[in-house]
Amino acid sequence: MRTSIATVCLSGGLVEKLHACAEAGFDGVEIMDADLVAAYESPEEIRALCARLGLTIELFQPFRDFEGVDADLLADNLRRAEAKFDVMERLGADQVLVCSNVATATIDDDAVMAEQLGALADLAAPRGIRIAYEALAWGRFVDDYRRAWRIVELADRPNLGVCLDSFHILSRGHDPAGIEAIHGEKVFFLQLADAPALSMDVLSWSRHHRLFPGEGAFDLTRFLAHVLRTGYRGPLSLEVFNDTFRQTDVKRTAAHARRSLTWLADRTAVENDWDTSRLSPAQDARGIDFVEIAGAELDDLDELLAQLGFAFRGRHRRKPVRLWTYGDARIVLNEQVRDEHPRLAAFGLTVDDAAGAAERARALGAPAVFRRTYSGEQELRAVSAPDGTEVFWNDRAAEGSWIPEFEGGVAEPPALDGEIDHINIGSRWQDFDEAILFAHSVLSLHAEQAAEVPGPLGLVRSQVMRTADGVVRLPVNLAPPTAPLPTRHIAVRCDDVFEVARRARERGMRFLPVPENYYDDLSARFRLDQDFLSRLRELDLFYDRDDSGEFIHFYTETVGTVFLEFLERRGAYDGYGAPNAPVRLAMQRARTR
Repeated sequence: MRTSIATVCLSGGLVEKLHACAEAGFDGVEIMDADLVAAYESPEEIRALCARLGLTIELFQPFRDFEGVDADLLADNLRRAEAKFDVMERLGADQVLVCSNVATATIDDDAVMAEQLGALADLAAPRGIRIAYEALAWGRFVDDYRRAWRIVELADRPNLGVCLDSFHILSRGHDPAGIEAIHGEKVFFLQLADAPALSMDVLSWSRHHRLFPGEGAFDLTRFLAHVLRTGYRGPLSLEVFNDTFRQTDVKRTAAHARRSLTWLADRTAVENDWDTSRLSPAQDARGIDFVEIAGAELDDLDELLAQLGFAFRGRHRRKPVRLWTYGDARIVLNEQVRDEHPRLAAFGLTVDDAAGAAERARALGAPAVFRRTYSGEQELRAVSAPDGTEVFWNDRAAEGSWIPEFEGGVAEPPALDGEIDHINIGSRWQDFDEAILFAHSVLSLHAEQAAEVPGPLGLVRSQVMRTADGVVRLPVNLAPPTAPLPTRHIAVRCDDVFEVARRARERGMRFLPVPENYYDDLSARFRLDQDFLSRLRELDLFYDRDDSGEFIHFYTETVGTVFLEFLERRGAYDGYGAPNAPVRLAMQRARTR
């Protein structure tokens, strides 16, 4: 698989972009005319830099508003093209993208457009330049790849073919199956982009909201399969216009982009039972092995966990690390770090093949994590997520692998029904899409429908990534750009949240206090039994229900940048108490002011 990326995907100047593309492992690049025009380096210098970096120049783009024009404008367009061909020769580029005319076309006639594109191809042929014609989704007359192909066929020039762009095809709802009717040697170039499902004009959608594969709503595996069945053997190239990516760190975004192509190639091969471009098999998580909170001083967390009824399982025999458990919910407190404020630093997943999961993650560009392991200790393979959270995999039962390394605690903890229900991760606005792709590609989690929750500082977007059976749930919360990073939390599911809350209060735990107004609203919404409502109010419990069941939960105070939630699911309730989130966010803000 050869890979490429358009320089428009990245922030910075052209030289910075090229270095980042090479470092991320791309084979080639599409050089945007605007990037070259704004560069101090000459085309010859850019050509030499690409050669030193091992990058091929796959495409020069775009050349706009050429076909479907009158004779006078055609002559001027051919003059423009001649000048750009001179630049391409200096650059060492042998293929140019010609977009369907948006602004100047006045003749809606396939024969005329074919004749004019043929003239352009004839002008390019002596220089060894190929013309890749692309139907823009907002083209004045040509906005469908099938019409673009008909025009190319009519022109009948060996150096004229089509460029297929997933956004232009899928955003218009065109059936990509028709791609297979195009001769593979006439598919000159392929551009890939994902996008969220939005209701807006297609030009704005394209210019501001494209995403890397695996982050949006397009079925790119099906699209790519249709293209490859034509016999196309060119690069898989990314062309993603996105306001966020044009502001983020260029090296990190390039690595993010490269991961998306590796994931897409693997998923396409798996779904079509092809042998090429396949990674180690995806490892579906069987559960959450543990969650780790790190900080220089974690005594407050020890107290909080004890008040909640967690059992102290001991200290690690060699490291300043402690273990607390509540049934199958395991929380590790790690004081090996110097962070002043406690933070959610890592979590572990149980899988069938830990080595295979780690190998797949590294192939997807996730950096391996080193933790010193002594003789007789369980080695847990791990990688770092884009935000620095460490993810570990274990294919052995915790009680028979790493838990015996902890000593001095309760040997036989009480038989409690508890497990980690979900781990809530806060993300900065510029890292959100990358976090979703990491969860999708590396952790093999799938997206639920995204939700938006009003908070005191604006809307908070929440995207839950989960396994199909719900044993692993990872809500990723995106706060408004001007708001602080959302606090993270660990949610523990139990079979009687009233009892947990009552005992925690008896042990002196301070709950996140709930306003009286909340319970008045709750009574109005659900017509709850007054005794039941009083029990909720007495213990500062939240409540929600839907047609499937009920959800009862409470939150602890925040310690550092993390807090805990205990919850009880009744019936088949599968949500997260979203109607209560605005109240919780307001309460937490009030406690920190």
